[in-house]
Amino acid sequence: MTDPLTARLAATVHAARTSQGLSAAVLAERSGVSRAMIGKIERGDVQPTAALLAKLSAALGLTLSELIARAEGDERRLVRAAEQPVWVDPDTGYRRRSVSPAAGRPLELVEVELPPGVEVPLVSGTYAFLHQQIWVLAGHLRFHEGAQVHELSAGDCLQLGPAADCVFVNPGPVSCRYLVALVKRAGRGR
Repeated sequence: MTDPLTARLAATVHAARTSQGLSAAVLAERSGVSRAMIGKIERGDVQPTAALLAKLSAALGLTLSELIARAEGDERRLVRAAEQPVWVDPDTGYRRRSVSPAAGRPLELVEVELPPGVEVPLVSGTYAFLHQQIWVLAGHLRFHEGAQVHELSAGDCLQLGPAADCVFVNPGPVSCRYLVALVKRAGRGR
């Protein structure tokens, strides 16, 4: 049985793809996600991981927050803490909370909680059209940005450089919480 958010994400991915006139094959080519997996996601047969949603949203010219906000159908300017959408990666337990109101574009604030020992890889294409900064709120974050490794502790803030494959790692014994501030770069996206 599909949970309500997975069903809404399925409909949102399908609507975004078809509104751009993309076949599943073209979206698969752009995103690196197989046509079979796109079909399963669009039917709501699987709950997609953070990595899969990031690849699909980037290929659709959306941020992950935009994709989730569309699934939530929320255009309010004020979103109380208890009402902010939370998405949990089914594989890693990575929790992503969209802090910003969906109507607040172009700036997005996203709070992430990364459980101890968890690694979340993202390929460069998933955020190539974004300017991002990561501000660690609690714990320790090891951030691999291409070949460079950044060790970030509470209070540290990193501005991401040119797009590169990256990995978010929590090497510590407690959860790591961090805030990602992101803005779409002008003239980018599809």
